[in-house]
Amino acid sequence: MKTGIASHSLATTCLLLSALSCTRTADTEPAEVRAIIEAHNAKLEQWYAKGEIDSVATVFAEDAWQMPPNSPPLVGRVAIHDFWSRATGWGGWNFDLQTEDVVVAGPAAIERGSYSLEFAPNETAPEGMAPFRDTGNYIVYWRLDPHEGWRIVWDAPVSTQPLPTSSE
Repeated sequence: MKTGIASHSLATTCLLLSALSCTRTADTEPAEVRAIIEAHNAKLEQWYAKGEIDSVATVFAEDAWQMPPNSPPLVGRVAIHDFWSRATGWGGWNFDLQTEDVVVAGPAAIERGSYSLEFAPNETAPEGMAPFRDTGNYIVYWRLDPHEGWRIVWDAPVSTQPLPTSSE
């Protein structure tokens, strides 16, 4: 009889521990993660527009990759910071980021969304840099850092605008 009770207690304890290990924390609940991502995106829109690149960089992981259309990737938080520090000096960057879907798997989340971008150059822009508008879709891989919270690891926008032709 004691063996049966001990076995039952052990089985109950194992089942309870197994269930607890599968329990999501508030930081990994899909609705909560989406809200965090949307809040980050709202801040990013403001920070890019104001040229607050120190703040922009904090949303990216140290090992992040930002892969802008028709350009080499920016690899690492420092490279992302350095590029955008220069680029925001060339004029105004106005992003509109719309989260369409977020899939969460533990400390990883994939965001799918759409964007629009308007750029207006100023007098310090590289010669020949014209104003432009872009629209497209994006995929962002987010990772939950135990010290920094949700951070962008991969940022891959895909423009839906056709490439200019040689006659343009």
